[in-house]
This record gives sequence, C-alpha cells and structure tokens, in this order.
Amino acid sequence: MTTHAPSNIAPAGGIMPIPGPSDPLVVPRKTPAARADGRTDLIGLDRPAIAAALEGIGLDAKTARMRSRQLWHWIYHRGATDFTAMTNIAKEHRALFAQHFLVSRPEVVTAQVSLDGTRKWLLRFADGEEAECVFIPDATRGTLCVSSQVGCTLNCRFCHTGTMKLVRNLTPAEIVGQVMLARDALGEWPGATPVPITRPAVSDAADDLDEDETPWIPGAHNPGSNYTPDGRMLTNIVMMGMGEPLYNFDNVKAALQIVMDGEGLGLSKRRITLSTSGVVPMMARAGAEIGVNLAVSLHAVTKEIRDEIVPLNRKYGIEQLLEACAAYPGANNARRITFEYVMLKGKNDSDADARELVRLIRKYRLPAKVNLIPFNPWPGSFYDCSDNDRIRAFSDIVFKAGISCPVRTPRGRDILAACGQLKTASEKITRAELDKRAAEKEAAWVD
Repeated sequence: MTTHAPSNIAPAGGIMPIPGPSDPLVVPRKTPAARADGRTDLIGLDRPAIAAALEGIGLDAKTARMRSRQLWHWIYHRGATDFTAMTNIAKEHRALFAQHFLVSRPEVVTAQVSLDGTRKWLLRFADGEEAECVFIPDATRGTLCVSSQVGCTLNCRFCHTGTMKLVRNLTPAEIVGQVMLARDALGEWPGATPVPITRPAVSDAADDLDEDETPWIPGAHNPGSNYTPDGRMLTNIVMMGMGEPLYNFDNVKAALQIVMDGEGLGLSKRRITLSTSGVVPMMARAGAEIGVNLAVSLHAVTKEIRDEIVPLNRKYGIEQLLEACAAYPGANNARRITFEYVMLKGKNDSDADARELVRLIRKYRLPAKVNLIPFNPWPGSFYDCSDNDRIRAFSDIVFKAGISCPVRTPRGRDILAACGQLKTASEKITRAELDKRAAEKEAAWVD
C-alpha cells in the first residue's frame, strides 16, 4: 500500500504527523518570524524558561528565579501585560524587562456576541495566521472552546474546519493566549471592570454533571462581578476549536500545564476536556501525561457512516477507538468519557443507531456520557440537522438504557459560531472548492 504526498509536503524535524494507512506523512511547521524589535514573548513559557530568559539578559540565577515567580503571578494570576504595573518588582528590573520582553495577546480581527451570550473571536497571530475561539455561557458554567491548529489535518465531513487547509500547529503561547484574551474580554482579572454577560436561566448541562463536579454559579459569591476568589465566569476549557489537538500534542500539553498551574490560571484538570476525532495512538499518552477529561468525536456507530463522516475512522476504526477509550487513564464513573454525537438528518439519527450506541458502550463497559449536538449548518455543508422529535427520540433510547444523553442547546447560530465559520465567512467558498479541498486532504493519507 502506498501513500500519495502532495508536492509541498516534505519530512522535517519537529513536525506534525498526518494520519495515514501506513507510515504517516509529515507537514513542515511554518515558523513565525522573529520580532523586529528582538523582544521575547513571556506568554507560553514555563517558570524555568522564564528564569533562563532572565539569566540571558544578565540577572544572576537566584534573582532570576525570584523574578520569574513574580512575573508568573503578574502574568497568569493578575493578567498584567504592562511591566510598569508589576509594582513589587524593582523599577530598574521593570525597565530592563520592558526592553527585552513583552506579554502579548493575539490580535482580535473580529469579535462577535450572540443574542444568547455566546462570544466568538477571530484572532490573528504574529505571523499573520488566524484561528478562532468561542466562549459559551451557561447557567452553571462558562466554557471556552480553544483552537490547537491553524486549519486542520483532518477532513471530517460535517465540520467546517475540515474544509480548511492545514497551515501549522499553534504554539503554547498562542494556545494560552486564547485563554488570556477571553479573560480580558470577560473582565476576569482581579480589579477588572465586570463585563455584562448574558447567562441562560436554565442550564442544559446540569443533567450530566459528573459526580465530583459541583457547579459554580457565576456572581453568586460577589454579585455584579465575574471574578471572585471562588471562581470565574470562564470555568471550563475544551480543546475542540480549530484543529486536532492530539496532532499537536507537545504544544497542547505545555499550554494546558500552564492553564492548570495552581499559582496561575488555576483551572483544575477536571474542568478541562480534550476532544479528539480518534487519534488512537496518542490517547493513552494524553491521559497519562496531561490527565484531563476525554471527549471523543464519535458521530456514528457503523463503519460505513463513520468512514464518511469522520474519515480518520478508515485508519482507526470504531472498535479500536472504543478499546482505547476503555483503557484511558483515570476514566471512571466520576470522570466519564464524553462521546460527542452530531445529529445529521437521515444519516446517523435512527432508533437503530441509538440502540447500537448503547450496545457499544455496554460492550466495552465504558464510563461514558453522550452529548447530542444538533448540527449547525454552514454554507455548502453536506448535511441537514435532524428534526427535534428525532433528536429527542434518540436521546430517550440512550437515557432509558441508563446512559446520560442530554441534547445540547444550539448556541451562537446568529454569529456563525460553528468551528471555522467566522474565519471563512468572507471567502464565499464554492461547493466545488470544498470538494476539491477534501479530496486533496484525503489523497495525502488514504490510498
């Protein structure tokens, strides 16, 4: 069996694998150009790296370690971007740091707020490439969907990002930067001016809270503010924006370690979910080295349909995927695996599909819950959303089998909140072009 590589793909060190039926192909990572002013961005660096950077500009090791701890607090706990605001650092050091370093945020190209409170940002990074992140408020939580790549390696047929060409992985700084910018926009740092947030009166997530997850109600401890010592409006993070996070594992791991740091951003690993289309070889490593919750984009229960909807299934089939789920480190009834299941009319939404889903979960004895997601159509999409009655009937079958199966409330449809929609809204891509892009991707890794 042979693979067919596009002429612009060549092996290189430190690159990202693309799924294939045999040895994976690789795509050289496009490296952003160095800043013209020569300064180093401290966002995305861990404490040892910050200390090393400080030693590089002349501080002795002891002072560098002390200042790195102070910088860490100001950057990740207080959200400071201006060294002059870091008042417990000596003035001469603040001036020195401003000369050599910066604390950046991605550039906001477009910011939109839905009638339901959903917020979406199109962000531009230092090299001009763009990606998206989305904040979804709920009565009991606020979830930020974070991108891991510019474009995507895969070509899931229902997903708008799957129509895009893969450009490159996002760096730890660019991943963490999305979280930092969202907290800026929500007024979440100590002393920040609160931002009015539309919150649904009733949670659509309350019926599938894990046993050890106590909901935090924003504003309950400090009315009128989004920030309290007990929590923030942004309570949860899901790595399910643009891209496949397990094909950018090292950078995602580094970024989430910063997000989970108790002296910084401080989100518990129990409030972070990594969503994968089913990159089986990397799943166990994600559980062991990152330890966050796992979500799997399942979307179908037969080989024929999943091969169509999620073409990665041709390499890592359903049975292999579910075996990896059963072996995922830390999965139990209090930390269930989430199966994401987009409801596509006449494709994956029958009673038989629901019963097969139950059978598979029982077969592998999976501590699992199922999120039914009404399809959010996009221009040129191949599918329609299932009817409400059909979605409810599917949910009822799974619920009656003793498996949590809530229906997600569609959010942000008035602002094109599905992954990738905002980035390509102005491109007016034709159906023929979408088909061409899908074929090019698939030719790279499917014989």
